This record gives sequence, C-alpha cells and structure tokens, in this order.
Amino acid sequence: MGLSNWLASSKRKKTRSKGGKCDLESKQQAILVMASGNTYFDDMRSKSEVIDPPQSEDMMEVSEHVNDPAQTTLKPNVTVSSSVRELLECPVCLNAMYPPIHQCSNGHTLCSGCKPRVHNRCPTCRHELGNIRCLALEKVAASLELPCKYQSFGCLGIYPYYSKLKHESQCVYRPYNCPYAGSECTVIGDIPYLVAHLKDDHKVDMHNGSTFNHRYVKSNPHEVENATWMLTVFSCFGQYFCLHFEAFQLGMAPVYIAFLRFMGDDNEAKNYSYSLEVGGTGRKMIWQGVPRSIRDSHRKVRDSFDGLIIQRNMALFFSGGDRKELKLRVTGRIWKEQ
Repeated sequence: MGLSNWLASSKRKKTRSKGGKCDLESKQQAILVMASGNTYFDDMRSKSEVIDPPQSEDMMEVSEHVNDPAQTTLKPNVTVSSSVRELLECPVCLNAMYPPIHQCSNGHTLCSGCKPRVHNRCPTCRHELGNIRCLALEKVAASLELPCKYQSFGCLGIYPYYSKLKHESQCVYRPYNCPYAGSECTVIGDIPYLVAHLKDDHKVDMHNGSTFNHRYVKSNPHEVENATWMLTVFSCFGQYFCLHFEAFQLGMAPVYIAFLRFMGDDNEAKNYSYSLEVGGTGRKMIWQGVPRSIRDSHRKVRDSFDGLIIQRNMALFFSGGDRKELKLRVTGRIWKEQ
C-alpha cells in the first residue's frame, strides 16, 4: 500500500469513529429533549416525593371560594359548607358577623354589636376580649358568595358576603308582614298567601270592585283604646288594597282615621290613587291621596296622619241624633293613574 493510500484509509477510519461518537451524543441529546417535553419527567425532576395530608371537605370548599377566579361571577349553584356559616355566626345574637369581627386570645369570635353587651368578656371562655380583630375570618368572608335568604320566595341571585345584607333589605322577593292591625300578627308571606290568611284566620271582609260605601257604628264613642275597628280588603285592577278605619289618641284628643294601603311594593302603589268622603247633616269632608305600601307598618302610616282624620266632636256631629252613638258612613273609590 502506498503512503497516499494509507493516509486516505486512516482518515476514513477517524471519520467513522467521529461519526459514531456524534451519533451517540445526538441520541443522548434527543432523549433529554424528549424527557424535557414530557410532563412525567418534568415532575420527576422538579418534585420530591411528598404525601399531602388529606383535606376535610370544609377546607376544600373554602379553598375553592378563595382561589377559584370563576367564583367572581354570580352562579346559582354556589354552596358554602355549614361549618363556614357557623364560623361567621355570632355566638351571642346568632346573626352573621361583619367587620370589625372581634376575637379573644383563645380565638373565639364575636360581632362588634355584641361586644359591649358582654362587658368585654368572651362569652365562650370568659377571657377578656381586648381589641383583637379576626382579620383572617374577615378575609374569608370577603371571598364568599352566598344565595339570598329569600331564595325560597323566588330570588335566585348570588351575592358577595358583604353585599348580601344590603340586597336582602331591598330584595323585591322579601316577604310581607301581615297587614292586620288588630293584633300583633307575626305571619309573613307573599301577597296571595296573606290574602288567604286575612280571609281564613282574621275573618276579614273581602270585596271586589273599586268603590266602597261602609258604615261604622260604635255604641260608646268615648272609649278610645287605640284598637283597629275595621279592616276591609278590596280586589280591583288585579291588585289588593286594605282599607283601615280606627280610633286613636292624638295628644289629649281622641280622633278617627281612615286610610288605604296597597298590598305590594311602594313603586307599584304610586300607580294608584284613592279618595275618601265622610259627612252628614249637609256637611262633608273629602280626602284624596296615594295608598301606602304594606311595607310601611300600619302604625307608621297612622302616626304620619296620612289619611282622612276626623275629630271626635266632628264625627259625632256627622252621626246626628243625641251624639251618644257613633254612626259614620265612609264612601270612596280607587283608580289607576294613567
């Protein structure tokens, strides 16, 4: 073999050797690249083997509300565990707590309204309360969204914890109090339920139509006991109205008052007007006004004198005769404003 042939042969061997080494390095790099693109290998390289302790359902639910950005939108199926609700319940008044939420040195919480009532002593452990705020619980509350408490009456909204109370005070689905004023009735409900309740339980007279003509008689008009004499319910224009007539003491003078209330919200009541007329022996008094919503209590309407007010001497004059018996005829009508 010549010198030139030997050099060429040697060069080819070195080239093959280098090529084999390059192929091996390329394969190793390819494996690393494949591994780096694989989630399993990533986890194996970046995490040590740690076993997390199991979380309770309550902890998981709070975590979801705090960290999940999707919870910032109102959803009808948001739920909060009963344990979280109990944490936000004041142990004294049992109402939901709002900032500032106080706590004792042992971590027992209390609402700011009840703190003065317990004389700065924790109602749970009797330790002194001081001025410690439970900021952690306030932050947890701020992250929650809860359904309106009038959900069973038809409200489907979900509201941030700190906005829920204001909404519920104005919720159009909140129930009405019974409008009967002859006793402190505690029944609440929607309008159809209250109409049936007035008819069946209070035996209130029910009338259809927008005009009325009623006679009120009392054998001893000198007795005024702040009691309701009469409540009549009228059905017209697809709505219900309550006509009240009663005696009460105005200062030292006994007077009689008649007024109309609308069984619905105030914004609807403003769509209607009514007039009342009372008289006798050639004289008469006329009142015209807007019915008040039953959201306003009977006492509130009466004490604002928003109705037809008749002094006793005038009422007895209208009654005629010897003025020993009250005989008043009150007429009126209801109409819808255009």
